[in-house]
Order: sequence, then structure tokens, then C-alpha cells
Amino acid sequence: MTGALNGIRVIEFANYVSGPYAGMLLADLGADVIKVETPGKGDPFRGWGRVEYSPTFGSVNRNKKSVTLDLKSEAGRDHARALVKTADVVIENFRSGTMERLGLGYDTLGQDHPGLIYCAITGFGSDGPYSARPGYDTVGQAMSGLLSLLTDIEDPKPMGISLSDHLAGMVACNGILAALVSRGKTGRGQRVDTSLLESAVSFCGENAANYFENGKTPSRATRTHRAQVYAFVAGDGKPFVVHLSSPNKFWEGLTRVAGKPEYLKDPRFATKETRGKNYPALHEGLAGVFKTMPREHWLNLLLAEDVPSAPLNNFDDVFNDPQVKHLKMRVDMPHRALGSVGLVRNGLRLSETPPQILSASPELGEHTEEVLASLGRKP
Repeated sequence: MTGALNGIRVIEFANYVSGPYAGMLLADLGADVIKVETPGKGDPFRGWGRVEYSPTFGSVNRNKKSVTLDLKSEAGRDHARALVKTADVVIENFRSGTMERLGLGYDTLGQDHPGLIYCAITGFGSDGPYSARPGYDTVGQAMSGLLSLLTDIEDPKPMGISLSDHLAGMVACNGILAALVSRGKTGRGQRVDTSLLESAVSFCGENAANYFENGKTPSRATRTHRAQVYAFVAGDGKPFVVHLSSPNKFWEGLTRVAGKPEYLKDPRFATKETRGKNYPALHEGLAGVFKTMPREHWLNLLLAEDVPSAPLNNFDDVFNDPQVKHLKMRVDMPHRALGSVGLVRNGLRLSETPPQILSASPELGEHTEEVLASLGRKP
């Protein structure tokens, strides 16, 4: 099947997560993505694993070709400019000003290629007082306020996922797709900018809107109280969650499961608002009940009452879950050194032009000769 972006060429000057993730999302949709890497070293993530294969690198670099160019040399930059002339999109995630110093910035490349879409992903924006600072995922989470919604400020813990990096990659992909649609109407390319800071702040829009309205700084607990979100540990030590949201039937079902009909008339818990104000007391009361029986017992009762609930899964649970298996979220791809490697498929489904994983991540410089030969050049 032909991908939605079949015929679109992307040149990726990017390392780590944000830029490579954006490139991978486009590659899944059928774009021809060529990753430009430093000779002998490549993307630093290549070293984050076994010698033959780094899962960290492989998770965001499937479906790509790897070309090694020394951008510090005039010959390498000349090859890069020739390569960009064949492209529709450029993605880069270096510090602001780096590509300009190499003569590969948008103003330079766009002069001879007015249809070029140039996407720059930075830490804090391409200009402004923080533009020259190094931007890494946890820094983006912290400065954007996102981390304050995910951890307790009094006892902060960093997150176990590069959330700001991935958000920036998704926002960048979204911007590139919009620019491609616009170019189809006008014939003109454009510059696309996002950053770890911008993408993470925009992701916090719900909490920010409430802050703008009431002036109260939200914390991790703010939404859990408002949305009536709970986490419990059952009698067998296994965790699970309940999300009551707004419909009162879910609250009524929860009281029946817990054997607490008196909670319905308790003034502390009579309404969604009072339950939010008395969240600690309600959580404590329910937690005591749920410690008395195994998790499966409670989840079966909650499901029978149609109460939104789920086990708090670790990855062993996730990839053995019947629904995850039904959705075919794990994809095993051939790998010339390891036989096969496991990947998670794109979360998008399209009926006519579905995303596909056609190849695992490339070896460093695997396609240099092939790509340069197509330009009539030698490495």
C-alpha cells in the first residue's frame, strides 16, 4: 500500500529524540526520510545499548536511510546542500544558530528552493533570552510547568519518559503536515518552528486556562480532585485506577462496589464539588476497602457497574494485554545483526494509506553511497 506521504523527501539533521521522532512519524506515513549523521559517530543514541543495536535509537529511527556527511567540511556541506535541493522538508534540532553558522539555515537554503519546508526544533525558541541555552527533555518539562503537574513539588521526581522531547516531535510533525498542505495550495514553502518549551506549555493548555481564570497555581493534585481520579493498591499489592469524571452514575456504581451506600448521603461526598474538597478523606476510606481483596476482584465488580477503571499496568502487563494484542501494537522487524527487533507501531490508523513500518533503524552510513550516487556524487 502507498503511504499518504509517498513522494515526499525529508532530510533530517537531528539527534536524540525530538527531531528524529518527527522524522519517524513522517517516514511511517510514507515519506522518504534521509538521516544525515556525523561520520564515525552518528546520532549519540546509537551508543545507548548493545554494540549491534540501541533500542533507544531504534525506537525513533525506523524507516529511514542513513547518510554520513562531515558538515564541518566544505565538501560535506556541499553534499548537504545538493541533497536538500532534492527535498521537500528539512528537519533540524540543533541549538539556535548552528545551522546558520554552517550555511544551512532556512534563509540560505530557501533562496534556491522556495518550496522548501524547513522545520527547526529548539529548546526554548529560535530567538529570545534563552535561545542559546542547551535544551534537554527534563529541562523542557520543568520550565514549561509540565513537570509540576506530574510530580509533587515538595518531593519532586523526574519522569521516566522523555515527554517534552516527544511532544516537540509531534508538534513539529503537525506543523510540517500543515505546511505541506499550504504548499499544495500556494506552491510556497515556509519555516516551521517549535521548541521543547513551546510544545510543553501548549500541552498544558487545560491547566493554564484554569489558572488564567482563577489565578490559582495548579499542582499534580488539582486535576485529580476535579476529575475525581483515584489510584489504589488492592489486597494482592497490585495497583489500579478509577476515573469518575462527571456522570453521577459512576460515583453511585463505585459506592455499590465498595459497599459504602452511606457515602451517597454523606455531606462531604454528596456532590462532585464536595468530593473534590474532601478528596483525601474519600481516598483514605476507599483505599481501606480496596486493600481487602485482590485487584481482579475489584476490577470485575467495577466493570460490571460500568465504572471507568483499569489496572495500572507495567510494560509486561501492557504487551500481554488482549486489547493491545488485538490492536497489534508490537511489531517485530527483521534486523541483519540481531535477527529481529521489537518496535511499537504508529498510534494512527488510516483506512486507505495506513502508516507502515518497512524497516528497522539503519546502520550508520548504510545508504551514503546509494544516496550520493543518485545525485551524481561520490562520498
